[in-house]
Amino acid sequence: MAENPAPLPSGRPGGYVRRTKSAETEGSTAMAIDRSTVLKIATLARIRVPEAELDHLAGELQGIVQWVEQLNQVDVSGVEPMTSVRPMRLKARKDEVTDGGIRDKILANAPEAAGGFFAVPKVVE
Repeated sequence: MAENPAPLPSGRPGGYVRRTKSAETEGSTAMAIDRSTVLKIATLARIRVPEAELDHLAGELQGIVQWVEQLNQVDVSGVEPMTSVRPMRLKARKDEVTDGGIRDKILANAPEAAGGFFAVPKVVE
């Protein structure tokens, strides 16, 4: 079993570490989050961010990026991917193409059916 990594330094609840650019992060491949990046993220997320909060959010997002970068340094070579926190095997089934065998049940939900298919209004002349 792989050795547990050293605990992360934290002065905040939940182990959250907020850092500024320092010798520890020099040479880092993480992207810098600035006001324009925060505005772009807010636009993509379709949220309104007051001008006064941009610098604060830039710092918070930069902390998240640095945290993810720190997680990327953890050696996981020998750790198998998991589908659950509990060890379990996924049920396998044959990979076969079928019609489902329930066409009549499905068509019972249709407003109109004709010849075993959904009937829809004509939309193209």
